[in-house]
Amino acid sequence: MSGHASLAAGRWQTLTLAEQLGNIGSEVGRAMRAREQGDEQRFAGALDRALELFELTLADNRWVGHRRREIARAREISCDFLVGDNEYRSTAGSLDDYFLQFALAARRNR
Repeated sequence: MSGHASLAAGRWQTLTLAEQLGNIGSEVGRAMRAREQGDEQRFAGALDRALELFELTLADNRWVGHRRREIARAREISCDFLVGDNEYRSTAGSLDDYFLQFALAARRNR
């Protein structure tokens, strides 16, 4: 977990779920844009960072039950869209819309 060393050291667990998912959405968005532009290096880096943040969020003991299932499903759908067969028929817009709601909620609650 080298991309977000300070977050992995415990700072991530001080963020709200909306802040965590908003940050994950930023990395997912970066991965989508890099893929669209054909920049494999930027795509791989953004994807790695997004997955790292998903793992940190799933490891956060505050999120149990339905919340943890939603986080895992968001990771599954993001990976399906970015590197899978897009079985869920997601679009860049639908993923942006999903994660944007968390970023807006995090900003509202500051």
